[in-house]
Amino acid sequence: MSTTSPAAAVLRTEVRLFTREPGALFWVMASPTVLLVILGLIPSFREVSEDLGGRRVIDLYVPVAVLFALIMSGVQAMPAVLAGYRERGILRRMSTTPVRPAALLTSQIVLHAGATLLSSLLVITVGRLAFGVALPGNLAGYLLALLLAVAGALALGATVCAVSRTQGIAHAVGSGVAFPAMFTAGVWVPVQAMPDTLQRIVGLTPFGAASEALDAAASGGGPGWAALGVMALWTAALTGASVRWFRWE
Repeated sequence: MSTTSPAAAVLRTEVRLFTREPGALFWVMASPTVLLVILGLIPSFREVSEDLGGRRVIDLYVPVAVLFALIMSGVQAMPAVLAGYRERGILRRMSTTPVRPAALLTSQIVLHAGATLLSSLLVITVGRLAFGVALPGNLAGYLLALLLAVAGALALGATVCAVSRTQGIAHAVGSGVAFPAMFTAGVWVPVQAMPDTLQRIVGLTPFGAASEALDAAASGGGPGWAALGVMALWTAALTGASVRWFRWE
């Protein structure tokens, strides 16, 4: 007799479905590393810059690519999946079975958190092997900042799902949120290369604070209590909003 719990069975099913989606696999697992490789092939990005404190542009883009993975997974992928389940009545039907809808929600959070961490590990590995980017100097601080950034991204994604009645709306809202999130994460211009005033403004956003914390820890320093505090406040606020607004049907 199988002793697998309903929640574990749901998670296993969701993982299987995720691995059968080429789009999700590319955007969550591969596209952050592809972005890093493309940028790393630009010769000037591999040159030391005095304006960046003796670092290279590619060194700054490893944490940025990590945050790009978070945005793709938490903001783009997860909300659309959950909104689609709700639109098709799957969550409502699950409420009449031993497997409660909360098990599906939990499995999606665990799945996308795990996918994000694996994608982040791939980015860091390729950055080190292909472009000689140093591994995080403060590993504990880097992991703390990364876990808090993952929590914030998933909380933002849950909020997007909560306010989206259908899968199509979730795609639209997710895209509308993803683009400014990518800007504040430094995808187009690294936060460290922005003007001071813009840096301070971006640092008040969840991904801007995450970019600062990851970069500081990667350089061997502390992630910074101010940046961690901003991330924690956003995570708490977005979690509260998603819990309040989320509907199973």
